[in-house]
Amino acid sequence: MKTGDMHPPHAVFGFFTLCLSLVPSCSGGNILVYPADGSHWINMKILVEELHARGHNITVIRPSNSWYIKEKSPFYTTNTIQIKEDFKNVFDLYLEERIRVKRQGASLLSFFRLNNQFLTMFTQAHEFWCNVAKEILGNQDLVKQLIESKYDLVLTDPFIGSGVILAKYLNLPVVFNVRWINRGEGHFFMAPSPLSYIPVPESGLTDKMDFIQRLKNVFFYSIIKSQENKMLLIYDELCSKYIEGGCSIISLLQQADIWLFRSDFVFDFPRPTMPNVVYISGFQCKPAEPLPADLENFVQSSGEHGVIIMSLGALVNELPNDITDEIATVFSKMPQKVIWRHKGDRPSTLGDNTLIVDWMPQKDLLGHPQVKVFVAHGGTNGVQEAIYHGVPVLGIPLFFDQYDNLLRLQERGAGKIIEIVDLNGRTFEEGLKEVLHNSSYRQNIQRLSRLHKDKPMSPMDQAIFWIEYVIRHKGARHLISEAYKMPWYSYHSLDVVLLLLAVGAVLLYSIYAVFRFLCCRRKRKTKTKQN
Repeated sequence: MKTGDMHPPHAVFGFFTLCLSLVPSCSGGNILVYPADGSHWINMKILVEELHARGHNITVIRPSNSWYIKEKSPFYTTNTIQIKEDFKNVFDLYLEERIRVKRQGASLLSFFRLNNQFLTMFTQAHEFWCNVAKEILGNQDLVKQLIESKYDLVLTDPFIGSGVILAKYLNLPVVFNVRWINRGEGHFFMAPSPLSYIPVPESGLTDKMDFIQRLKNVFFYSIIKSQENKMLLIYDELCSKYIEGGCSIISLLQQADIWLFRSDFVFDFPRPTMPNVVYISGFQCKPAEPLPADLENFVQSSGEHGVIIMSLGALVNELPNDITDEIATVFSKMPQKVIWRHKGDRPSTLGDNTLIVDWMPQKDLLGHPQVKVFVAHGGTNGVQEAIYHGVPVLGIPLFFDQYDNLLRLQERGAGKIIEIVDLNGRTFEEGLKEVLHNSSYRQNIQRLSRLHKDKPMSPMDQAIFWIEYVIRHKGARHLISEAYKMPWYSYHSLDVVLLLLAVGAVLLYSIYAVFRFLCCRRKRKTKTKQN
């Protein structure tokens, strides 16, 4: 091909934009949203706002004591379910205990202790959402209102199972905004997941495993499956009570029309997938907007040294005081300016170069050319925003998927992990200087950023297209595998293997019987001749 025949990148993008504009739109769709609370709502809210901007009517189901989901919003109407119980205190206590135990160091006893607490906390969370669902399904007036509203689909987060049960009850198509389900990563529920090269969440493994690591991976998978089975029993009881003919929560999850998966293979390890999975990693990311004037002045005052930003996410406001004092000491010795989201006691060793804030425009800071390093806990949103803007990460994982997220960056040379048990002034300073001064970290994450952005459609456009696709076609049943209808032994073809083994055994025994018969006959003939 001649150089003059090649299409410039903007022309290719324009072609795909034109193709997208030719797809029939479905503005005015009627969507029922059943979200999970907490940081999961932050993701869902972005999607809800975009759907509203494109002309769809949105109704959000929320409990009356919701942490994050506001009852009044210009983007959606709400159905508020009155509920008295809450599990926020249990969650906060678990986080405090986890940080304390992790600082003491890993042991088999601490692993099982934390695992027990984790299971207790999550069981209470799922019981809470089951009670919300019971309040909905037990209220005939509300059920009648939901039916008469004639929704086109249910958009839900399968981290909680009650949304998919409500969709089944109302006989509506389902779209998931998903990465985690109940107790595991979503792929493990609906796609082939060979444990030989697909690491189980929280195992601390990559897709390159030796024999011992594969053994560890199987061990972690067994623990997660046993816990998952216990927690899912709560939802199966809900299914048997309200769904005609009964069902299992796992089969309902596997029947979802579209999975909008908050990941991709720039971020995650390559693995098998399914045709109804749409990868929307970084759908919440946008180009940076100008900073407020006072913050811009602070950033610009850093000169050639640049800025370090630190945030531990929405759920963690502070670390133990001794750790924050050591971190503050390290920051005070750096030539860079520091912006630190921190809500606890003001560190006694805070330097003049460090700005403490209750909140910061994280995506706008990450997109600023002066920002050199992002010190983060490793939540999915923060990691994906760092990839989008090409800022290397120094990670301090605390719980849930954070270590796994940061491990994926570290494996690609785009970040470094300091575990809480190893976190002190010396290790923090060494890690920070390494990420700052080793140019390979910035080069690697900027390469990931280029790969992430090199797509014919943005992740948000992908998400909206497939939601509207389900509205236009009243589902996407043709993309759903029949695997959910199969018993586990058929799915793994164990019945076929057993039949083949039985046929092989019969064949071998037949051959053995024939040879034995012939040998015995020959012996008899020999004896007859001798007589």
